[in-house]
Amino acid sequence: MVERFLRDPSQNAIELCVFPIGPALINTIQNYIENHNRDPKPFIWTAHASDILAKVVKARARLNKLQSV
Repeated sequence: MVERFLRDPSQNAIELCVFPIGPALINTIQNYIENHNRDPKPFIWTAHASDILAKVVKARARLNKLQSV
């Protein structure tokens, strides 16, 4: 969730901007958060635990295969 929270302002507010000084970047991020908080939407987890665990097992098997080469 933290990664997603940090990704959204990057993509929606600061990705294509150039900030000559730090305070301008800070103000842009603060404005994004204030606007976002005016109409908050709860995050609803839609993945099933079994699906997530299956992906973890698959990724681990692939990683083990790469490490054994």
